[in-house]
Amino acid sequence: MVRVFVVYETEPDPERYEQHADLCRKVPGSTFRHGRVFGAPMGEPRYKYYAEWEFPDMDVFKAAGRTDEFMATGKDALEMGVPFHVHFAEID
Repeated sequence: MVRVFVVYETEPDPERYEQHADLCRKVPGSTFRHGRVFGAPMGEPRYKYYAEWEFPDMDVFKAAGRTDEFMATGKDALEMGVPFHVHFAEID
């Protein structure tokens, strides 16, 4: 399984983010989830919002990464203007 997770430094506007989430749900072969970060073990959380795609395996992830739908999500994320960081994880 592969997960692409995105952490946002500030919480995005909910209406605008729902537009972004609609694009994210169109990425083939994936499940998309997102939500507000509500806490951390000690102090305030470093990031305010979280999103992830889940792909069943590396081949599906690589194929999805070459699609117009996936590329559109990156462009749209930049246009939102909320600083974010993207990470890739292979889950056993």
